[in-house]
Amino acid sequence: MASMKRPQLRSVKALSGHRLELTFIDGNRYRVDLSADVQRLPGLRALRSASAFAACALADAGWSVEWPAHDVQIGADTLWLDAVAQCSRDPGQRALLQWRARHGLSLAAASQALGLTPRTISAYGTGSRSVPKTVLLAIKGWEIETRAA
Repeated sequence: MASMKRPQLRSVKALSGHRLELTFIDGNRYRVDLSADVQRLPGLRALRSASAFAACALADAGWSVEWPAHDVQIGADTLWLDAVAQCSRDPGQRALLQWRARHGLSLAAASQALGLTPRTISAYGTGSRSVPKTVLLAIKGWEIETRAA
């Protein structure tokens, strides 16, 4: 099984209800629900019909999923964050990953925003360490501060 430092896809399959089945190069398989994003995000509006959404394909050697007819692409890292957040049973991990995905924060940007090392953010994101309540509060504070700016 290939190791995975950055999320890279081996395959993608469109499912009903604006969901994708994703298989990453490390063998992990996730189902990610994009229905809320397709309805909410202007860049994904073209994928609202089931037939448009079903026409997805692996792109850039597995670094993204694309819908060529609509010029829409979603990076494998974004899909991985969404998938892990949706599948996580730990609410702290889910909150951290959803925050990163919602704001498009890389590991480096998230660590800078919270004043933590990238290694620590990675450990929280993978579930190897529990996310402390102070970090969850810092996320909320960051969002409020960012909105006010």
